[in-house]
Amino acid sequence: MKIDIQDIKFWMDAIRNSEDKDRTLETFWGGQIQSKLWLIETIAEKNKMIRNAEIVIHGGWNGLLASMLFNSEVGIKKVISVDVDPVCKEIATTVNKRYEMEGKFEAVTCDMVDYKYETEPYIVINTSCEHITQKKYKKWLANVPDSAQVIVQSNDYYELEEHVNCCKTLEQFARQSMLDIEVKDEIELPKYKRFMVIGKKK
Repeated sequence: MKIDIQDIKFWMDAIRNSEDKDRTLETFWGGQIQSKLWLIETIAEKNKMIRNAEIVIHGGWNGLLASMLFNSEVGIKKVISVDVDPVCKEIATTVNKRYEMEGKFEAVTCDMVDYKYETEPYIVINTSCEHITQKKYKKWLANVPDSAQVIVQSNDYYELEEHVNCCKTLEQFARQSMLDIEVKDEIELPKYKRFMVIGKKK
């Protein structure tokens, strides 16, 4: 994947303008980028003919996944990045400034279980399953449109206090996903394994 130099400039602006630069820089750690690239390459392979897709990302954080998607071969009409942390909205909008100005990107501050879908997106992504309880996950999934391709990620990194719903294995995560599974995979990162499941609601 080649990242447009204009986007990299906006990434740097987001870091420079952040009130907590160290926290914003965590977005660009190697493991973060690697897991997002892996997700995007899987989407591109599975959806070779996709054009003008609407994508909603839950746990969108500082918008890096959205920006990388715009730089990928995935045909995108619009990306909505949802995160409960209000600090993320400004950062994510700066990271995706080119696409925000074109009406292709929107950052939304909202708890994922309260998000209201105005359209039926082609793909719904949740990169933060380890950050929410299974009860909350079920509520979130129930709200996802039936037609959407659902992509969820978690990990086995129990060391962080905010990781309240990690999984020991890919098989455990696949069961907890409650999806009609089309793809399941894992990637070994320096500190943990990242799990991914793609499917549709049962």
